[in-house]
Amino acid sequence: MNKKFYITTAIDYVNGQPHLGHTYEKVLADTIARYHRLKGESVHFLTGVDEHGQKIQQKANAEGIEPLAYCDRITESFIDLTHRLKLTNDDFIRTTQERHKKVVTWALQTLFDKGLIYKAEYRGFYSVKEERFLQEKDRVNGEWPAMFGEVRELVESNYFFKLSQFQPWLVEFYNQHPDFIFPQYRRKQVLEFLKEPLNDLCISRPVERLQWGIPLPFDPNYVTYVWFDALLNYISAVGFGGENFNAYWPVDWHVIGKDILLPAHAIYWPTMLKALELPMPKHILAHGWWLVSGEKMSKSLGNAFNLFDWLETRGIDAVRYFLLREMVTGQDSEFSLENFENRYNNELANDWGNLISRTFNMVQRYCDGIVPTVDAQATELKSIWESTHQSICKHFDGFQFAQGLEELFKFIRELNKFIEVKAPWKLAKQTDEASLAELKSTLACLIEGIRLSVQWLQIVLPESSEKIMSALGIDPKPDFTWKVQHLAGTKITEKLLLFPKIVHSA
Repeated sequence: MNKKFYITTAIDYVNGQPHLGHTYEKVLADTIARYHRLKGESVHFLTGVDEHGQKIQQKANAEGIEPLAYCDRITESFIDLTHRLKLTNDDFIRTTQERHKKVVTWALQTLFDKGLIYKAEYRGFYSVKEERFLQEKDRVNGEWPAMFGEVRELVESNYFFKLSQFQPWLVEFYNQHPDFIFPQYRRKQVLEFLKEPLNDLCISRPVERLQWGIPLPFDPNYVTYVWFDALLNYISAVGFGGENFNAYWPVDWHVIGKDILLPAHAIYWPTMLKALELPMPKHILAHGWWLVSGEKMSKSLGNAFNLFDWLETRGIDAVRYFLLREMVTGQDSEFSLENFENRYNNELANDWGNLISRTFNMVQRYCDGIVPTVDAQATELKSIWESTHQSICKHFDGFQFAQGLEELFKFIRELNKFIEVKAPWKLAKQTDEASLAELKSTLACLIEGIRLSVQWLQIVLPESSEKIMSALGIDPKPDFTWKVQHLAGTKITEKLLLFPKIVHSA
């Protein structure tokens, strides 16, 4: 079976409702998945939720309900988000599913049988918020950073994975694979991290302290550490051990936030795979954060907002477009509703929406709604398009969707400029054949420009693109070659007002 394109997101921890960071990551991964489908590849796109751990147990206990009941309720909001965002994920994994538990149990038993898991007493500090043990090097100026929340001193017996013995291999791996992490400068951060000796990883929690987890197969008095459980979702969700797994693994891209690159995805995950004698992932894409006045957006800082209200009032396409257009992939970006409204009004309403509305109206008014058959090719637009298409491909291949969309909207602005220069409303008042021919050629070229543009925009603006493609009868199979005759004879009956301007009352 031929290798297919497999892309995953981080699985979201269900200790709270979805937020902007979750939304951006899913839209980014979905756009990559749609892009590879556009190129004719067979894509498997995975997302899901992480449902075990101490914080989940605490949340459920506080509400007086079972942990699974709590997970069911919160998980539903994450599933709802995938539908609202029009994600094309092929699977949604929950770590409480039996298919996942089975793989985690197998992995634990395999590593134990290989002598890579041992029991020892631990004395040290534990972050309840991060659900992990800390080291002295985690202190900053002698203090625990706020990111760790409450830190407790613990003494207890636990099981440990021999992470430290893989450190030389891990350093060699990163030196030999400079493109394993995108953006590449984050690899330097990983190598810097690896300059310090790695401690073995505590992979259990005693049942007397935590019941909500997958039991260790070799000692039921312990459950699995949440990260050692969660990271295995990437293989459990594609049928580990079966034909489907062989077709999709190794994964092409893990799309995650930069905050979980270290140590989980850059240290724990590849080491676990190496110990299990499984192929390494091909790449990790670590995206940045959305900031407000330089601070990460969060409820605790009081700079968050109601995500679902935003989606409801402004529309899925507008939100998807803004997230991809505003943030340079891999970097942090400032968020503001003012920036959103500026992009919405200037680019979606003025540039794109206005082009669709004016062109459709003119075809209906001057050509009885039928896209005219013409010979003229408008070579200047054809040349601009060919250059634009190549540039978009280059940017999208490198995950630079902001730059690729900028190139596309330059072309869209050229189409609007073409309208002003040709002035079809003036040509329509003339009675000579030359003016009539130029009118038809102008409208046919505009329709062709829209056809080509919307084939790119469908991976970013799925709802509005579907309306345009339906109105024009565009074949879902993409064709990016400039062909003025492509839609000749198509009857346009709809009037589309796709992005009405945002206007605030005084």
